[in-house]
Amino acid sequence: MKKHHFLILALFCFIGYSAHCQQTPDARLGGLPELTLYRGHTVHILSPEPIQYVDIASSHVSADLPLENVLRIKLKGDSTQMEQLDYELGAITIVGDNFMAQYRLTAPSWTNGRNIPALLEIRPEHTRPLEVSGVGLSRSQMKSLALGLLTKTVHHPVRSAKDYGLGITLNGISALGDYIFLDVSFTNTSNLSYDVDELRFFIEDKKITKATNVQTVEIKPVWQYQPLGEFKKKHRNVFVLKKATFPGSKVLRVNLAEKQISGRTVNLKIKYRDILKADTF
Repeated sequence: MKKHHFLILALFCFIGYSAHCQQTPDARLGGLPELTLYRGHTVHILSPEPIQYVDIASSHVSADLPLENVLRIKLKGDSTQMEQLDYELGAITIVGDNFMAQYRLTAPSWTNGRNIPALLEIRPEHTRPLEVSGVGLSRSQMKSLALGLLTKTVHHPVRSAKDYGLGITLNGISALGDYIFLDVSFTNTSNLSYDVDELRFFIEDKKITKATNVQTVEIKPVWQYQPLGEFKKKHRNVFVLKKATFPGSKVLRVNLAEKQISGRTVNLKIKYRDILKADTF
């Protein structure tokens, strides 16, 4: 049985090595997958990740981003050179959080009307991975992991705090690489809906003796599962922070503040040992 497992592992390693060897360090225009554009027709390009950057070689082509992962592209209809438009329009480059894809743009002068493309989905074989400094998990990956956390039933919350009929409960902490996922629930037992002004995270001293000696550092979430606005009774969300190290004399404080006039606030303090006990994906 062990020998059988070893042969399977060796086979996968060989396949991965062969695929890596077949990826040349450069790309030629003629070797790129082709995307054909026709006058009067729009093509929507669907990306698996939010699109961060687009470059189009031809001035005869226009594009915009109606959604963060959808690129709309078409030939310009007001060009005076449309009749003499060359077949080759160069390349279009699309960059996401963790990949780059390139296509060869063409514009033939004729078509039978049935094979006009309307939608192009960026497939894995058309992409190259990026190693961009500061980019680890993509937003689509974070969303998938967060959704998995939200589907879990909470039996033993890590921390909770209540004030003014409001509650913050830390359902769980999970870690992956340089990221910390905080699964947080908010409750409102009052008869007034809660209109959130802001939710902020601070690293500060556990014991405050003098206000002038307080050292507070604000930590901005790099991503959250859904917007946090007005809620009547309950709201559950996942917030992603970059991993931060702080001594045991400090805590991570979660501050929830309401819009004026009432301005109710509630604070939840998370100890460093709670983060050290974080689950892993």
